[in-house]
Amino acid sequence: MTTMTNASVREFKMPDVGEGLTEAEILKWYVQPGDTVTDGQVVCEVETAKAAVELPIPYDGVVRALHFPEGTTVDVGTSIIAVEVAGGAAPAAGAPAAETEPASAPQEPQEPKAEGSGRQPVLVGYGVATSATRRRPRKAAPEASAGQAAVSVQAELNGRTPAPEPVAEPAAARQRPLAKPPVRKLAKDLGIDLATVIPTGPDGIITREDVHAAVSATQAPEPEAQAPAPAPVAPAAAPAPVSYDTVRETRIPVKGVRKATAAAMVGSAFTAPHVTEFVTVDVTRTMKLVEELKEDKEFSGLRVNPLLLIAKALLVAIRRNPEINASWDEAAQEIVVKHYVNLGIAAATPRGLIVPNIKDAHAKTLPQLAESLGELVSTAREGKTSPSAMQGGTVTITNVGVFGVDTGTPILNPGESAILAVGAIKPQPWVHKGKVKPRQVTTLALSFDHRLVDGELGSKVLADVAAILEQPKRLITWA
Repeated sequence: MTTMTNASVREFKMPDVGEGLTEAEILKWYVQPGDTVTDGQVVCEVETAKAAVELPIPYDGVVRALHFPEGTTVDVGTSIIAVEVAGGAAPAAGAPAAETEPASAPQEPQEPKAEGSGRQPVLVGYGVATSATRRRPRKAAPEASAGQAAVSVQAELNGRTPAPEPVAEPAAARQRPLAKPPVRKLAKDLGIDLATVIPTGPDGIITREDVHAAVSATQAPEPEAQAPAPAPVAPAAAPAPVSYDTVRETRIPVKGVRKATAAAMVGSAFTAPHVTEFVTVDVTRTMKLVEELKEDKEFSGLRVNPLLLIAKALLVAIRRNPEINASWDEAAQEIVVKHYVNLGIAAATPRGLIVPNIKDAHAKTLPQLAESLGELVSTAREGKTSPSAMQGGTVTITNVGVFGVDTGTPILNPGESAILAVGAIKPQPWVHKGKVKPRQVTTLALSFDHRLVDGELGSKVLADVAAILEQPKRLITWA
């Protein structure tokens, strides 16, 4: 029987998964001590101040220890998991030698060290480029090695070095099914164990269709005897109403996205002098155009809604008034005019408000803009928006109308000079061609930084957006 020799321990540190972030909260561990892991396997999900992301491990081995439980906020650079790797080979590129130690030595807490210039822990989908783009096959670790490592860890916790002892454990049970993050979330929501799903995608990847097929299989009666299947997940019971006689206060920790949003809004409100202007506009023609575009073959399969045309109207208004797309450089005492538009779209998620942006939105055609909006919304709803998607925004749209609100006075995203709030679109009496008629009407509100945007410039931008939504044919003549 083969045992792990010349074993060494590698410490995986909390990486900076966003620009300048200092900490992250461990939301969920996908592995436990004794589990076998492979290079690129996701071992945990963490939440930063910007998004929830999954962290892959950069080497093969057996999990020796999880240094922090779920729900713990950990500083960037702090070791979060120890992995025992086979062989006495030198560490992978970029891994400091200090992170490697004999398996039999007691594990001591380590101070965070500066990472080398080689390989760094990275986000899923943002890894270091290699010569091959396909995911390499997972390797089943030797059964005895995994078991022996688990025994060694337990013995070290008891203060003694164990003698080699054969422990058998199925290697297949240590492998994590291949599936993309949105598919994992779908399976979790539907109560499906991915280990029971038959993959049909390339390289054995589980697809959405595979998950739905597994749901159908659990609902249909099986003619032959099988191992007891997990009971269908019952809908969560509605929480009992809080009695004000028994519970007078509920405290909710402020952390992650919500904490970062609060700090950013306070900083923005008390740094940039805000001015907000309003306009109420008849958008009946825009709503008709939306319906026409839905039938257009060029937009087949794309998300077409009023927000698409509002976004395009704002982009045209920025082209006509480029000084609105700027930022204030306090250190240099300069106004920085951006010759590109990274269009932010405020999105409410279970973890709080986030503002991912569409890079170079100014250069996109209407179908391309529709595709980008659809991807942005879907990713945000699944909680998989990457930190990079929320960096570098230049101007933002917030659609408060989806909540039935007429309009609002939005606070600027830090580093931006303008934000457009869109109110609810609803029928109202309106004077049209000299007669009072029911028309589709909405109210727009534009907040801007009065240090670099004066009332004339802000008014021109808002008036242009309103004019386009009232007469959407201006998209052709003004674009």
